[in-house]
Amino acid sequence: MTRMAATRDGYGQALLDLADNPKVVVLEADLGKSTKSLHFRKAHPERTVSCGIGEQNMLLVGAGMAASGYIPFASTFAIFTERAFEQMRNGVARPNLAVHLCGSHGGTHTGTDGSSAQSIEDLAVFRTLPNVVVMHPCDDVSTRALTMQLADTNSPSYMRTARNKTPVMYDDAAEGTIQIGKGVQLKDGTDVAIIACGVMVSESIKAAEALAAEGVSAAVIDMHTLKPLDGDLIDSLVSRCGALVTAEDHNVIGGLGSAVAEHLVANTFAPLEMVGVPDRFGESGQADEMLEVMNISSPYIAVAARKAISRK
Repeated sequence: MTRMAATRDGYGQALLDLADNPKVVVLEADLGKSTKSLHFRKAHPERTVSCGIGEQNMLLVGAGMAASGYIPFASTFAIFTERAFEQMRNGVARPNLAVHLCGSHGGTHTGTDGSSAQSIEDLAVFRTLPNVVVMHPCDDVSTRALTMQLADTNSPSYMRTARNKTPVMYDDAAEGTIQIGKGVQLKDGTDVAIIACGVMVSESIKAAEALAAEGVSAAVIDMHTLKPLDGDLIDSLVSRCGALVTAEDHNVIGGLGSAVAEHLVANTFAPLEMVGVPDRFGESGQADEMLEVMNISSPYIAVAARKAISRK
């Protein structure tokens, strides 16, 4: 049986693993239990700053600590990171300070919290900021690996994690193959390539299995890093498959699909179909229900793959 886990758990474990570095500090905005930074706080309260319900303050405290030689990891809900966009822009990104912001409970897969708490634009918002690395890992193993690498990254970052459990795509032995800025091919294919991030990676695997039953060979890529995008991998997929699909639990505008499209128009063109939240707000429902409501579950990915192939 496939192991299930939430990406936020990988983030919490990584913070604990990074505690051996005395420069690592953690900042919270009253949501440590939900983001899983509470594990670090319990073990190292002297290196944890509780900023209360003050995300803007949290980002600037983090900026000051980064400027003083520390490695700050700040976390809250994805929707609340947007309250601190101006601080992320002017206080962190513009001076290129290595503050690592984690937004948990992102996307419509958050479910019952409803549309006001379902950030469908966070990846797009932070992708527009110069210097900022943007990531959306798919499971706890990759989240842990990427978070660990951030401690050695001299640029600010934004990572989206999720509340609900999803299938684990990697085993612990594969952790060394996961690198910031490098997509990972989880399934080989020659007819179409499905490029996904976050919770949509497991849905893309399901879609590829359904397509295989029809004789369609679909590659599946975990594109955990949206910025910097792995353009070399995309070029190789265009050469090998000739048709692409992107899949994301995010507005179809500005996220992974847009990043891939931007690369294609400037390099090697191929038909591209984008599966994502269709430029609308979410609603309250169970996690799997929301994927159906938003037309982004595995059957919709398979439909997009067939369409992309037909456009070759």
